[in-house]
Amino acid sequence: MAAVSAAAALLLAAGCSPGAGDTPGGGSSSSAPGTTAPGRTGERTPPAKGSVRVVRTVAEGLRTPWGLAPLPGGGLLVSSRDDGTITRIDDKTGRKTELGAVPGASAAGEGGLLGIALSPGYASDHLVYAYLTTDSDNRIVRMLYEPQRPAGAQLGAPDTVFKGIPKGLIHNGGRIAFGPDGMLYAGTGESGERGLAQDRASLGGKILRMTPDGEPAPGNPFGNSAVYSWGHRNVQGLAWDGEQRLFAAEFGQDTWDELNAIKPGDDYGWPNAEGKSADPRYHDPLAQWHTDAASPSGIAYAGGSLWMAGLRGQRLWRVPLNGTEASAPPQAFLKGAYGRLRTVVAADGNRLWLTTSNTDGRGKPSKTDDRILELEIS
Repeated sequence: MAAVSAAAALLLAAGCSPGAGDTPGGGSSSSAPGTTAPGRTGERTPPAKGSVRVVRTVAEGLRTPWGLAPLPGGGLLVSSRDDGTITRIDDKTGRKTELGAVPGASAAGEGGLLGIALSPGYASDHLVYAYLTTDSDNRIVRMLYEPQRPAGAQLGAPDTVFKGIPKGLIHNGGRIAFGPDGMLYAGTGESGERGLAQDRASLGGKILRMTPDGEPAPGNPFGNSAVYSWGHRNVQGLAWDGEQRLFAAEFGQDTWDELNAIKPGDDYGWPNAEGKSADPRYHDPLAQWHTDAASPSGIAYAGGSLWMAGLRGQRLWRVPLNGTEASAPPQAFLKGAYGRLRTVVAADGNRLWLTTSNTDGRGKPSKTDDRILELEIS
């Protein structure tokens, strides 16, 4: 299984916070998805106003939950950033079963065991992918999940798929997801070194696209490079709409957090631009927020809208879409009700899974934190 070092991506290529509409309330091998074409004929535009109802608390008492991956047939896998473990949650009873620890995960600052994703062939290969910070870099590994083994020993030895992503105490990115094209996407951060985002030979401050084995994916914009888009500060949210268009959430610094429609090869501006810019070299966000209203991590697509979890903003944002543009001002829910919100994942029908992030060293945890919530949306 090929592992790609930083040198492979060095060959070619090279915002946080409040916005309008803060209304609290209870591809193929030769081409890639993610272009910013307008909505297709017959694509439904969602209503300007939606709703959120907290159905129940699925699980509580979690420590620094970060990644969340629903299992086929039921159950949720959740990663612990600081403990370096993956745990299975029974989504009916909340029962927790630790699969095991991921060797090599080194928690410090914002780093540790971050995003997780299931292989596109999970039904037959039972592989779980994880993005983690090590002593030397950020990397992606995959492991065999064997639920028939005893608790604590259900993860096989990690196979390194991709390595050499810059690490730091801050801005490690960490979200991974398989796209509709079967390729693996990763959001990275510039690790506190701003210039890396504008260096196409660096893996920092990028969205990466690779095969499941970690090779630069066919159709990438810079030839034999995993770099898919650049000029990002710290990407922690990735989601596709019903037309296979890719969207990403990005932390700003002091002024603007961003929600972006991703076009292969485009430069999203950091550190030369934060939020919308008059400079035509940079791709403007479709929505932006001041840092105290968002600090976005996970995003999910459901019901014609993007749903974005806010850490510092302590709220869940809804952004109704018309193609790759917002069709109405963003709408906020759960403001302050559950503290910091880290990861949101689409469930069946009109439901979402949502994790809190109050034990990450920046929140004020209650006795039951951290939690996974089930939401009903419209």
